[in-house]
Amino acid sequence: MKICYYPGCTLKTKAKDLDVYARKSAEALGVEMEEIENWQCCGAVYPMARDEIATKLSAVRALDYAKHHGGKLLTLCSACHNVIKRTNEDMRSDANISLKANNYLKLDEPYKGETQVVHYLEMLKNEVGFDKIREKVVRPLNRKVGAYYGCLLLRPSGVMAFDNPENPTILEDFIRAIGGTPVVYPFRNECCGAYVALKNADLPKKRSEKVLESAREKGAEEVITACPLCLYNLQANGGGILPVRYFTELLAEALGVKE
Repeated sequence: MKICYYPGCTLKTKAKDLDVYARKSAEALGVEMEEIENWQCCGAVYPMARDEIATKLSAVRALDYAKHHGGKLLTLCSACHNVIKRTNEDMRSDANISLKANNYLKLDEPYKGETQVVHYLEMLKNEVGFDKIREKVVRPLNRKVGAYYGCLLLRPSGVMAFDNPENPTILEDFIRAIGGTPVVYPFRNECCGAYVALKNADLPKKRSEKVLESAREKGAEEVITACPLCLYNLQANGGGILPVRYFTELLAEALGVKE
């Protein structure tokens, strides 16, 4: 299976492990992640102003490329996934944004939200299948792992439609598939506070420690996430309460492709 892939800026710099382990694991599972041509930064944060068009254009370019190359766009970074999927919904449902973006880009044909935006976890679940992953595992984890969802994969739930925003299960099902024991804890889908770190350094520290302490109290030996910003914040401000890793690293470990 081949699918267009949008890596995003951070996965080329500070979050290389998220990208590298994802590619190695996908290859082992028979998935070819084809990096799209000439991708640009997604903007990192979805603009809330309804008349803001310019910062959405790079996402529209990526979506239009995928439209003509299989119709699906694979994302991995939680922030990129949030921005691109919400922009795609704007192009599908907001006539004003769609008109202005298409007029600016002057595409061969207007883009109207036709591409399906797929997160790597959704690809594992729906395209590969957790049962197949389970069959491919050569080094089962055999340890207790807490899943940290954070904000961006789940909210706004009406647009993201990723999982139940109050009681998500996809990461727990993933952990089971690679031979681990998922730990469900109260703060797994609460904000870690990373977005206010520059304004208020104390809040991210308090929230990060609360997240990791919550996981440890329920028996977790480590925590996994799909968000580079969350991983950085939990590692930098979490007080070393638990190790925090990308979910792709554990997948690569279980599949025997982690060096």
